[in-house]
Amino acid sequence: MKTIAIDFETANEQRASACSVGLAWIEDGRVTRVEERLIRPRDMRFSGMNIAIHGIRPEHVEDAAEFPEVMDEFHDDFCGATMIAHNAAFDFSVWRSSLDLYRQSYPELTYLCSLKMSQRIWPQFLSHRLNMLAEHLGLRFVHHNAAEDAAVCAQAAIEMARQIGAAAVHAIPALIGMKPGRLTAGGYEPCTCRKA
Repeated sequence: MKTIAIDFETANEQRASACSVGLAWIEDGRVTRVEERLIRPRDMRFSGMNIAIHGIRPEHVEDAAEFPEVMDEFHDDFCGATMIAHNAAFDFSVWRSSLDLYRQSYPELTYLCSLKMSQRIWPQFLSHRLNMLAEHLGLRFVHHNAAEDAAVCAQAAIEMARQIGAAAVHAIPALIGMKPGRLTAGGYEPCTCRKA
């Protein structure tokens, strides 16, 4: 079962303005591969607020490929995978909006939200933001770098699985009352948790 953590950074407030994607593959309870790609947004409009968050500027992406070409590189990885993102509602709306912008069909996959999982598994934490989880787990990382965010999301998910005795990350939902989200050619279903 393929499990891949994903994180997007955007150029502005528009969800279809991805300027970077990070991916971290989980196999046998550990992160085995991490990749990052810069993405040239179609309209190249960068807001100062977004630049302040991730540090990516127009000149960094002017020679990068656009969204379809970047994501096509990983097409086979995504097929049938369980994807995971921290605050998946954001990252998957970026993915869907970008596919909609380029009139491309959605890949077939399931996805989990590590933010919702951490709220359920570690209710005692005052914050479930990615940087706070990293601190709790003793991980150092550059926040809002897509590759590092994806890697920490993956590490946190591995630790959550270990904590609740799940055989693997994709087995967590069944143990905590979570319904995985789905992307299909026909649309999407959000990742939700039953009321505790």
